Amino acid sequence: MIRYHKKVRSTKYEIEVQSNMPKEKTRCSWCLKDDLYKRYHDEEWGVPLHDDDKLFEMLCLEGAQAGLSWYTVLSKRENYRKAFDHFNAKKMAKYDDAKEEALLLDAGIIRNRLKVKAFIQNAKAFLAVQKEFGSFDQYIWQFTGGKTIINHPQTLKEVPAKTKESDAMSKDLLKRGFKFAGSTICYAFMQATGMVNDHVTDCWKRKKG
Repeated sequence: MIRYHKKVRSTKYEIEVQSNMPKEKTRCSWCLKDDLYKRYHDEEWGVPLHDDDKLFEMLCLEGAQAGLSWYTVLSKRENYRKAFDHFNAKKMAKYDDAKEEALLLDAGIIRNRLKVKAFIQNAKAFLAVQKEFGSFDQYIWQFTGGKTIINHPQTLKEVPAKTKESDAMSKDLLKRGFKFAGSTICYAFMQATGMVNDHVTDCWKRKKG
C-alpha cells in the first residue's frame, strides 16, 4: 500500500508539472526542435528586411548553403560575421589572395574556395548595385514590386523551390556578376528576408499575422 501511494503521488505531481509547462508553439515543419532554429524561425524568417548590410549578409549566407543544410550555415553565422568583417562589403571587396587563404584555414566557416571567392566577388557587385540604385534594398525589392508576396501553403510540400520572381532576380544578379545566385538560392533568400511569406497556415507566425 505504501509503495502504491507513493507511485500515485509521483504520477500526480508529474501530471501537474506537465500541465503547468508552456505549450509548444506550432511551427513550420522544417523548423528543428532546436532553440537556435526556433529563434530564427520566430524572429527572422519571413520578416521584411530592408537593411542593406543585412540583406548582403543573407544573400552571401544563402549562397554558402548550396549543397548543405541551412542549419549548418546558421550554426556558423557568428563565425562568418567575425571572419568577414561583419559583412562590410567595402572591406570584403578589398580582400587579397593572402586574406582568401587565411579564410580557407578558418575552421569556423565552410572552407570551400569557390564560396569564399563568391563572397568577395559579391561584395564588389553589391557595391556597384548600391552606386547605381542608391541602395541594395531599392534594387532587390523591385523583384516583388516593393511588397511581400504572401502565400498560403498548408504543408511544406506546397512551398515552391523557385518562382518567376526568383528566376528574374537570379538572372539579373548573375548578369551583374553575383555568384551562387541561382533561382533556388534566390527564392530561399526571398523567404528569409520577408520578400515572400511562406509560413504554413497552422504556424503560429501565420496566425499572428
